[in-house]
Amino acid sequence: MTHAESRTVLRILDANANRAGEGLRTLEEFARFILDDRNLTDCLKTHRHDLAAAMGRWNRLQLIESRDTPGDVGTGVTTAGEQSRADLSAVLAAAATRTQQALRCLEEYGKTTNPGFAAIIESIRYQCYATFRDLELKVASVNVRSRKIREARLYALIACEPDAECLEARIGELVDAGVDVIQLRDSSVDDRALYQQASLGAVIAKRHGILWIINDRADIAVAADADGVHVGQEEVPVDAVRRVVGRDRLIGLSTHDIEQVREATRTSADYIGCGPTFPGKTKSFDHFPGCEFLKQVSEAERTGDHILPAFAIGGIGLKNVEEVVQSGIGRVAVTGALASHDGLHQTASGIRECLERVPLRITPNSGEVFSVPDC
Repeated sequence: MTHAESRTVLRILDANANRAGEGLRTLEEFARFILDDRNLTDCLKTHRHDLAAAMGRWNRLQLIESRDTPGDVGTGVTTAGEQSRADLSAVLAAAATRTQQALRCLEEYGKTTNPGFAAIIESIRYQCYATFRDLELKVASVNVRSRKIREARLYALIACEPDAECLEARIGELVDAGVDVIQLRDSSVDDRALYQQASLGAVIAKRHGILWIINDRADIAVAADADGVHVGQEEVPVDAVRRVVGRDRLIGLSTHDIEQVREATRTSADYIGCGPTFPGKTKSFDHFPGCEFLKQVSEAERTGDHILPAFAIGGIGLKNVEEVVQSGIGRVAVTGALASHDGLHQTASGIRECLERVPLRITPNSGEVFSVPDC
Protein backbone atom coordinates (compact mmCIF):
# COMPACT_ATOMS: atom_id res chain seq x y z
CA MET A 1 0.00 0.00 0.00
CA THR A 2 1.36 3.40 -0.97
CA HIS A 3 1.83 6.27 1.46
CA ALA A 4 -1.13 8.09 -0.10
CA GLU A 5 -3.34 5.00 0.27
CA SER A 6 -2.29 4.56 3.91
CA ARG A 7 -3.15 8.18 4.61
CA THR A 8 -6.55 7.71 2.95
CA VAL A 9 -7.25 4.65 5.09
CA LEU A 10 -6.32 6.64 8.19
CA ARG A 11 -8.75 9.37 7.10
CA ILE A 12 -11.53 6.81 6.73
CA LEU A 13 -10.73 5.22 10.09
CA ASP A 14 -10.66 8.59 11.83
CA ALA A 15 -13.97 9.69 10.30
CA ASN A 16 -15.77 6.45 11.10
CA ALA A 17 -14.36 6.18 14.62
CA ASN A 18 -15.78 9.64 15.29
CA ARG A 19 -19.08 8.70 13.67
CA ALA A 20 -19.40 5.45 15.64
CA GLY A 21 -18.42 7.12 18.92
CA GLU A 22 -20.95 9.91 18.40
CA GLY A 23 -23.67 7.38 17.56
CA LEU A 24 -22.94 5.27 20.63
CA ARG A 25 -22.99 8.35 22.86
CA THR A 26 -26.36 9.41 21.39
CA LEU A 27 -27.79 5.96 22.11
CA GLU A 28 -26.26 5.91 25.59
CA GLU A 29 -28.00 9.21 26.43
CA PHE A 30 -31.27 7.76 25.12
CA ALA A 31 -31.00 4.71 27.38
CA ARG A 32 -29.90 6.82 30.33
CA PHE A 33 -32.18 9.85 30.24
CA ILE A 34 -35.21 8.71 28.25
CA LEU A 35 -35.58 5.04 29.16
CA ASP A 36 -33.92 5.26 32.60
CA ASP A 37 -32.42 1.84 31.85
CA ARG A 38 -29.21 1.20 33.77
CA ASN A 39 -28.38 -2.08 32.03
CA LEU A 40 -28.67 -0.69 28.49
CA THR A 41 -26.76 2.43 29.55
CA ASP A 42 -23.93 0.27 30.91
CA CYS A 43 -23.85 -1.86 27.72
CA LEU A 44 -23.64 1.17 25.45
CA LYS A 45 -20.98 2.79 27.61
CA THR A 46 -18.96 -0.44 27.45
CA HIS A 47 -19.24 -0.52 23.64
CA ARG A 48 -18.06 3.09 23.47
CA HIS A 49 -15.08 2.39 25.72
CA ASP A 50 -14.23 -0.80 23.80
CA LEU A 51 -14.23 1.20 20.57
CA ALA A 52 -11.92 3.80 22.11
CA ALA A 53 -9.57 1.02 23.29
CA ALA A 54 -9.54 -0.53 19.81
CA MET A 55 -8.71 2.82 18.24
CA GLY A 56 -5.79 2.99 20.65
CA ARG A 57 -4.04 0.54 18.33
CA TRP A 58 -3.55 3.45 15.93
CA ASN A 59 -1.31 6.45 16.42
CA ARG A 60 -3.70 9.20 17.46
CA LEU A 61 -1.54 11.98 16.04
CA GLN A 62 -1.42 10.25 12.65
CA LEU A 63 -5.21 9.93 12.68
CA ILE A 64 -5.61 13.61 13.52
CA GLU A 65 -3.05 14.65 10.90
CA SER A 66 -4.96 12.69 8.25
CA ARG A 67 -8.15 14.60 9.06
CA ASP A 68 -9.14 17.19 6.44
CA THR A 69 -12.62 18.43 7.26
CA PRO A 70 -12.47 21.55 5.01
CA GLY A 71 -11.36 19.42 2.08
CA ASP A 72 -13.88 16.61 2.65
CA VAL A 73 -16.32 16.61 -0.30
CA GLY A 74 -18.82 14.65 1.78
CA THR A 75 -19.47 17.43 4.29
CA GLY A 76 -21.51 19.35 1.74
CA VAL A 77 -23.62 16.37 0.68
CA THR A 78 -26.83 16.25 2.73
CA THR A 79 -30.43 15.09 2.37
CA ALA A 80 -33.61 16.66 3.72
CA GLY A 81 -34.06 13.79 6.15
CA GLU A 82 -30.75 14.52 7.84
CA GLN A 83 -31.93 17.96 8.94
CA SER A 84 -34.95 16.85 10.98
CA ARG A 85 -36.18 14.05 13.23
CA ALA A 86 -39.90 13.30 13.52
CA ASP A 87 -39.59 12.15 17.14
CA LEU A 88 -37.19 10.51 19.56
CA SER A 89 -37.68 7.11 17.94
CA ALA A 90 -36.22 8.63 14.77
CA VAL A 91 -33.20 9.85 16.76
CA LEU A 92 -32.71 6.31 18.05
CA ALA A 93 -33.02 4.70 14.60
CA ALA A 94 -30.65 7.19 12.97
CA ALA A 95 -27.98 6.79 15.66
CA ALA A 96 -28.16 2.99 15.57
CA THR A 97 -27.91 2.88 11.77
CA ARG A 98 -25.06 5.38 11.69
CA THR A 99 -23.12 3.42 14.31
CA GLN A 100 -23.55 0.08 12.56
CA GLN A 101 -22.42 1.50 9.23
CA ALA A 102 -19.41 3.21 10.78
CA LEU A 103 -18.34 0.02 12.55
CA ARG A 104 -18.53 -1.91 9.29
CA CYS A 105 -16.34 0.70 7.58
CA LEU A 106 -13.80 0.48 10.41
CA GLU A 107 -13.73 -3.30 10.10
CA GLU A 108 -13.38 -3.41 6.30
CA TYR A 109 -10.73 -0.72 5.94
CA GLY A 110 -8.93 -1.94 9.03
CA LYS A 111 -8.44 -5.31 7.32
CA THR A 112 -6.13 -3.67 4.79
CA THR A 113 -3.44 -2.91 7.35
CA ASN A 114 -4.37 -4.37 10.75
CA PRO A 115 -6.41 -7.63 10.75
CA GLY A 116 -6.25 -7.84 14.55
CA PHE A 117 -7.96 -4.45 14.83
CA ALA A 118 -10.58 -5.52 12.29
CA ALA A 119 -11.38 -8.64 14.33
CA ILE A 120 -11.92 -6.54 17.47
CA ILE A 121 -14.24 -4.18 15.59
CA GLU A 122 -16.19 -7.15 14.23
CA SER A 123 -16.75 -8.37 17.78
CA ILE A 124 -17.89 -4.91 18.91
CA ARG A 125 -20.22 -4.71 15.89
CA TYR A 126 -21.94 -7.98 16.77
CA GLN A 127 -22.27 -6.94 20.42
CA CYS A 128 -23.84 -3.67 19.28
CA TYR A 129 -26.36 -5.53 17.13
CA ALA A 130 -27.62 -7.34 20.23
CA THR A 131 -27.73 -4.18 22.36
CA PHE A 132 -29.46 -2.15 19.63
CA ARG A 133 -32.05 -4.91 19.30
CA ASP A 134 -32.84 -4.76 23.03
CA LEU A 135 -32.95 -0.97 22.90
CA GLU A 136 -35.36 -0.73 19.97
CA LEU A 137 -37.57 -3.54 21.26
CA LYS A 138 -37.87 -1.76 24.60
CA VAL A 139 -38.96 1.43 22.85
CA ALA A 140 -41.47 -0.56 20.81
CA SER A 141 -42.81 -2.09 24.05
CA VAL A 142 -43.34 1.38 25.54
CA ASN A 143 -45.21 2.48 22.44
CA VAL A 144 -47.39 -0.60 22.14
CA ARG A 145 -48.55 -0.39 25.76
CA SER A 146 -49.28 3.32 25.42
CA ARG A 147 -51.24 2.77 22.23
CA LYS A 148 -53.22 -0.11 23.72
CA ILE A 149 -54.33 1.87 26.78
CA ARG A 150 -55.46 4.76 24.58
CA GLU A 151 -57.45 2.44 22.33
CA ALA A 152 -58.95 0.40 25.20
CA ARG A 153 -62.68 0.48 25.90
CA LEU A 154 -63.33 -2.21 28.48
CA TYR A 155 -61.15 -2.65 31.59
CA ALA A 156 -61.90 -5.47 34.04
CA LEU A 157 -60.77 -5.78 37.65
CA ILE A 158 -60.37 -9.29 39.04
CA ALA A 159 -59.22 -11.00 42.24
CA CYS A 160 -56.82 -13.91 42.58
CA GLU A 161 -58.10 -17.34 41.60
CA PRO A 162 -57.65 -20.59 43.59
CA ASP A 163 -55.05 -21.97 41.16
CA ALA A 164 -53.26 -21.42 37.86
CA GLU A 165 -55.85 -23.31 35.82
CA CYS A 166 -58.67 -21.17 37.17
CA LEU A 167 -56.72 -17.96 36.52
CA GLU A 168 -56.01 -18.95 32.94
CA ALA A 169 -59.65 -19.81 32.37
CA ARG A 170 -60.78 -16.52 33.92
CA ILE A 171 -58.48 -14.41 31.78
CA GLY A 172 -59.42 -16.41 28.70
CA GLU A 173 -63.13 -15.85 29.12
CA LEU A 174 -62.66 -12.12 29.71
CA VAL A 175 -60.55 -11.85 26.55
CA ASP A 176 -63.17 -13.78 24.59
CA ALA A 177 -65.79 -11.38 25.96
CA GLY A 178 -63.92 -8.37 24.54
CA VAL A 179 -61.97 -7.04 27.53
CA ASP A 180 -58.90 -4.94 26.62
CA VAL A 181 -57.27 -4.52 30.05
CA ILE A 182 -57.30 -6.64 33.19
CA GLN A 183 -56.24 -5.42 36.61
CA LEU A 184 -55.37 -7.83 39.40
CA ARG A 185 -56.65 -6.42 42.69
CA ASP A 186 -56.78 -8.54 45.82
CA SER A 187 -55.90 -7.37 49.34
CA SER A 188 -56.96 -10.67 50.93
CA VAL A 189 -53.91 -12.70 49.85
CA ASP A 190 -50.31 -12.57 51.01
CA ASP A 191 -47.50 -11.10 48.91
CA ARG A 192 -46.23 -14.45 47.67
CA ALA A 193 -49.65 -15.52 46.41
CA LEU A 194 -50.19 -12.13 44.78
CA TYR A 195 -46.80 -12.30 43.08
CA GLN A 196 -47.42 -15.84 41.80
CA GLN A 197 -50.77 -14.91 40.28
CA ALA A 198 -49.39 -11.63 38.94
CA SER A 199 -46.52 -13.45 37.22
CA LEU A 200 -48.74 -16.12 35.71
CA GLY A 201 -51.30 -13.55 34.63
CA ALA A 202 -48.62 -11.50 32.90
CA VAL A 203 -47.61 -14.50 30.78
CA ILE A 204 -51.22 -15.34 29.90
CA ALA A 205 -52.16 -11.74 29.14
CA LYS A 206 -49.15 -11.32 26.87
CA ARG A 207 -50.16 -14.43 24.97
CA HIS A 208 -53.63 -12.97 24.44
CA GLY A 209 -52.29 -9.52 23.52
CA ILE A 210 -54.06 -7.62 26.32
CA LEU A 211 -52.74 -5.34 29.06
CA TRP A 212 -52.15 -6.74 32.56
CA ILE A 213 -52.12 -4.23 35.44
CA ILE A 214 -51.42 -4.75 39.15
CA ASN A 215 -53.28 -2.69 41.72
CA ASP A 216 -51.18 -0.56 44.12
CA ARG A 217 -48.06 -2.76 44.15
CA ALA A 218 -45.38 -1.26 41.90
CA ASP A 219 -42.82 -3.74 43.25
CA ILE A 220 -44.92 -6.75 42.31
CA ALA A 221 -45.80 -5.22 38.93
CA VAL A 222 -42.08 -5.00 38.09
CA ALA A 223 -41.16 -8.39 39.56
CA ALA A 224 -44.02 -10.09 37.72
CA ASP A 225 -43.28 -8.27 34.44
CA ALA A 226 -46.78 -6.81 34.29
CA ASP A 227 -47.69 -4.03 31.88
CA GLY A 228 -48.26 -1.54 34.65
CA VAL A 229 -49.60 -0.55 38.04
CA HIS A 230 -52.64 1.41 39.19
CA VAL A 231 -52.46 3.66 42.25
CA GLY A 232 -54.88 5.83 44.19
CA GLN A 233 -54.70 9.36 45.54
CA GLU A 234 -53.53 8.10 48.94
CA GLU A 235 -50.84 5.78 47.61
CA VAL A 236 -47.24 6.58 46.65
CA PRO A 237 -47.17 9.60 44.25
CA VAL A 238 -47.10 8.80 40.55
CA ASP A 239 -43.66 10.24 39.87
CA ALA A 240 -42.19 8.21 42.72
CA VAL A 241 -43.90 5.11 41.31
CA ARG A 242 -42.35 5.93 37.93
CA ARG A 243 -38.89 5.64 39.47
CA VAL A 244 -39.79 2.10 40.52
CA VAL A 245 -41.52 0.83 37.37
CA GLY A 246 -39.41 2.72 34.81
CA ARG A 247 -40.42 4.32 31.54
CA ASP A 248 -41.73 1.23 29.80
CA ARG A 249 -44.62 0.37 32.15
CA LEU A 250 -47.98 2.07 32.44
CA ILE A 251 -49.20 3.92 35.52
CA GLY A 252 -52.88 4.49 36.15
CA LEU A 253 -54.17 6.96 38.73
CA SER A 254 -57.57 7.14 40.41
CA THR A 255 -59.20 10.59 40.33
CA HIS A 256 -62.29 11.89 42.10
CA ASP A 257 -62.67 15.46 40.88
CA ILE A 258 -61.71 17.60 37.92
CA GLU A 259 -58.73 19.20 39.69
CA GLN A 260 -57.23 15.76 40.31
CA VAL A 261 -57.78 14.99 36.63
CA ARG A 262 -55.87 18.11 35.62
CA GLU A 263 -53.15 17.42 38.16
CA ALA A 264 -52.71 13.92 36.70
CA THR A 265 -51.62 15.46 33.40
CA ARG A 266 -48.73 17.13 35.22
CA THR A 267 -47.44 13.73 36.35
CA SER A 268 -46.06 10.83 34.33
CA ALA A 269 -49.35 8.90 34.62
CA ASP A 270 -50.56 7.20 31.43
CA TYR A 271 -54.29 6.95 32.17
CA ILE A 272 -56.83 7.77 34.87
CA GLY A 273 -59.80 6.14 36.56
CA CYS A 274 -62.69 8.55 37.22
CA GLY A 275 -65.21 7.83 39.93
CA PRO A 276 -66.78 6.33 41.80
CA THR A 277 -69.68 6.75 39.40
CA PHE A 278 -72.35 4.57 41.04
CA PRO A 279 -72.51 2.55 44.29
CA GLY A 280 -70.90 -0.85 43.78
CA LYS A 281 -70.55 -4.14 45.61
CA THR A 282 -66.74 -4.32 45.89
CA LYS A 283 -65.94 -0.98 47.58
CA SER A 284 -67.84 1.45 49.80
CA PHE A 285 -67.49 5.23 49.45
CA ASP A 286 -68.83 8.23 51.35
CA HIS A 287 -69.05 10.35 48.20
CA PHE A 288 -69.96 9.60 44.60
CA PRO A 289 -68.84 12.21 42.05
CA GLY A 290 -71.13 10.41 39.60
CA CYS A 291 -71.86 11.29 36.01
CA GLU A 292 -71.53 15.02 36.66
CA PHE A 293 -67.83 14.43 37.22
CA LEU A 294 -67.64 12.39 34.02
CA LYS A 295 -69.31 15.25 32.13
CA GLN A 296 -66.68 17.65 33.45
CA VAL A 297 -63.91 15.34 32.23
CA SER A 298 -65.53 14.93 28.83
CA GLU A 299 -66.15 18.67 28.46
CA ALA A 300 -62.55 19.49 29.40
CA GLU A 301 -61.31 17.09 26.74
CA ARG A 302 -63.79 18.39 24.15
CA THR A 303 -62.73 21.99 24.65
CA GLY A 304 -59.07 21.21 24.09
CA ASP A 305 -57.64 20.41 27.52
CA HIS A 306 -55.10 17.62 27.54
CA ILE A 307 -56.84 14.81 29.42
CA LEU A 308 -55.29 11.39 29.92
CA PRO A 309 -57.32 8.37 28.70
CA ALA A 310 -60.16 8.30 31.23
CA PHE A 311 -62.00 5.19 32.43
CA ALA A 312 -65.24 5.67 34.35
CA ILE A 313 -65.28 3.31 37.32
CA GLY A 314 -67.61 2.35 40.15
CA GLY A 315 -70.75 0.25 39.96
CA ILE A 316 -70.97 0.33 36.17
CA GLY A 317 -72.90 -2.40 34.40
CA LEU A 318 -75.19 -3.05 31.48
CA LYS A 319 -78.14 -1.29 33.16
CA ASN A 320 -76.39 2.06 33.70
CA VAL A 321 -73.59 2.22 31.11
CA GLU A 322 -75.89 4.36 28.94
CA GLU A 323 -75.61 7.13 31.54
CA VAL A 324 -71.83 6.95 31.27
CA VAL A 325 -72.04 7.18 27.49
CA GLN A 326 -74.38 10.17 27.74
CA SER A 327 -71.72 11.92 29.82
CA GLY A 328 -69.31 11.60 26.89
CA ILE A 329 -66.99 8.94 28.34
CA GLY A 330 -66.25 5.95 26.12
CA ARG A 331 -64.13 3.84 28.45
CA VAL A 332 -65.15 1.98 31.61
CA ALA A 333 -63.51 -0.17 34.27
CA VAL A 334 -65.81 -2.79 35.79
CA THR A 335 -65.69 -5.43 38.48
CA GLY A 336 -69.05 -6.79 39.55
CA ALA A 337 -70.71 -6.65 36.13
CA LEU A 338 -68.20 -9.17 34.76
CA ALA A 339 -67.79 -11.24 37.91
CA SER A 340 -70.33 -13.89 37.00
CA HIS A 341 -69.60 -16.52 34.39
CA ASP A 342 -73.28 -16.59 33.45
CA GLY A 343 -74.09 -14.09 30.74
CA LEU A 344 -70.53 -12.72 30.74
CA HIS A 345 -70.27 -12.42 26.96
CA GLN A 346 -73.70 -10.84 26.63
CA THR A 347 -72.94 -8.29 29.35
CA ALA A 348 -69.49 -7.41 28.03
CA SER A 349 -70.63 -7.10 24.41
CA GLY A 350 -73.60 -4.97 25.48
CA ILE A 351 -71.38 -2.61 27.47
CA ARG A 352 -68.87 -2.40 24.65
CA GLU A 353 -71.53 -1.73 22.05
CA CYS A 354 -72.72 1.27 24.07
CA LEU A 355 -69.20 2.57 24.64
CA GLU A 356 -68.29 2.42 20.97
CA ARG A 357 -70.83 5.14 20.22
CA VAL A 358 -68.40 7.57 21.87
CA PRO A 359 -65.44 8.51 19.62
CA LEU A 360 -62.09 8.19 21.36
CA ARG A 361 -59.46 10.89 21.11
CA ILE A 362 -56.42 8.77 20.26
CA THR A 363 -53.68 11.28 20.96
CA PRO A 364 -50.25 10.65 22.51
CA ASN A 365 -49.92 11.15 26.25
CA SER A 366 -48.09 14.28 27.34
CA GLY A 367 -45.22 12.21 28.66
CA GLU A 368 -44.95 9.99 25.60
CA VAL A 369 -41.84 10.65 23.58
CA PHE A 370 -42.03 7.96 20.93
CA SER A 371 -44.06 7.47 17.81
CA VAL A 372 -46.42 4.50 17.78
CA PRO A 373 -45.11 1.75 15.50
CA ASP A 374 -47.34 -0.35 13.27
CA CYS A 375 -47.09 -3.56 15.23
